[in-house]
Amino acid sequence: MAKLIFGMNQSLDGYVDHLEFGPSPTLFRHFIGDVRRKAGSVYGRRMYETMRYWDDHHPEWDADRRAFAGAWRSQPKWVVSRTLQSVGPNANLVGDDLEGAMLKLKAERDGEIAVAGPDLARSLTDLGLIDEYRIYLHPVVLGHGKPYFAGPRSPLRLIASDRIDEDVIRLTYAPA
Repeated sequence: MAKLIFGMNQSLDGYVDHLEFGPSPTLFRHFIGDVRRKAGSVYGRRMYETMRYWDDHHPEWDADRRAFAGAWRSQPKWVVSRTLQSVGPNANLVGDDLEGAMLKLKAERDGEIAVAGPDLARSLTDLGLIDEYRIYLHPVVLGHGKPYFAGPRSPLRLIASDRIDEDVIRLTYAPA
């Protein structure tokens, strides 16, 4: 049975914004390995449209960006959207029955499936379907933006913490 994992970079004050701060080279390489190990990813429409960047070839990319793109392209993806009519390569559209689709996905797959985006994570949290939250805590304070947790949630318990690079700590929580 697969586990749904919501993990994102987060500022010290609780915001996610890839335009305001990004991963160091060490953390980026960590994410390459993480994507390679995942059984797939579930995206909301906005996050999927952002990530489609990796479907295109960019000759200026370095080896790490090419490696990330290759891992992302080969990974199965499920896109939750009421407005998209189609999705790109290696992706499937999830319709209105989010809970049923995710329960089926968890039952049919093994390994970890990434959940991408705080709004989708909130919907899955409300359904009790997120198995772990992985916060990659960065030493920046934004004072604005999209919060990691898009709404209130029940208590969590810390199950792991580890330093990923000199400035980023990954905190792993499970529902209490």
